[in-house]
Amino acid sequence: MSQAPVSPDITSDDKLWSMLSYIPIIWPIPAIIIFLMEDKKSRPYIKFNAIQAIIMGAIAWITSFFCIGILVAIYMFYLAYLAWQGQEVKVPVVTDFIRNQGWA
Repeated sequence: MSQAPVSPDITSDDKLWSMLSYIPIIWPIPAIIIFLMEDKKSRPYIKFNAIQAIIMGAIAWITSFFCIGILVAIYMFYLAYLAWQGQEVKVPVVTDFIRNQGWA
């Protein structure tokens, strides 16, 4: 994972919405809200993190039957922290998949 800031034009609002997307307790709600709000989904940093959070949350939910979901949920809290810091959040395999699909 990269620790460098993505861009200097990331606002605190971008960081907040990106962070909320990853929090497992409220997991799908912020990401869904982002895609319902035109001004949020037009921001690349927010959109990328929302898509990545949806995929990571789905992985956590599916793997929770195997007790790995707890580890994924903890990892998502770490990703939320990185998003709040305005850093590039890269998850192996998931990030490449999202970019290759052209989703963000």
